Amino acid sequence: MSACSRVRRKQLLMECEGYLDLSMVFEGDWPLSPSVRDRLAERALACLDRLDAKDCQRGEVQYLRGRAFQSKGEFRQAVRFLRLAARHEPSSIGVYLSLGWCYKRMGKIELAIRSLETALDVDSSQAILYYNLACYWSLAGNVGLSLSYLGRAIQMDATYRDKVSTEPDFDPVRNHPEFLMLTSAVV
Repeated sequence: MSACSRVRRKQLLMECEGYLDLSMVFEGDWPLSPSVRDRLAERALACLDRLDAKDCQRGEVQYLRGRAFQSKGEFRQAVRFLRLAARHEPSSIGVYLSLGWCYKRMGKIELAIRSLETALDVDSSQAILYYNLACYWSLAGNVGLSLSYLGRAIQMDATYRDKVSTEPDFDPVRNHPEFLMLTSAVV
């Protein structure tokens, strides 16, 4: 591959990532309207469509394509590409987080949990994996595992304690005495 082709590929991938970052950056506090979010995702996909056919088979490209469909709320399509990305890049935590996110929204909590457990096998130092597993186990109705993972997430990164109060995934365990004890701030 020529230097020019490598530069072009890198530019297209960076442009795609930029559109995806814009589509999700304010997701929690100031979500974009679906039409704006979808336009950004379509632009990201258009960048990927301009890549050479050989580049389109790369795990990084499959991951970005999956994230674009995830952003659009087309979770089945997203999972298709994210699973391809996981085969190409089995050590990418981002792939497993996105898979879990999509599976959760598809109502497939068991698969969401399995995705993040696979991610833990790859890198157990990421607090977000424990936090998301706590959410998913809460939704699955397993108080013990939910609290265990949440405790680990908070131990690794105390800012997760602040997120709990607004996280609806914890509604099934919110009134459990151990949950209240774990999430109360110690002053």
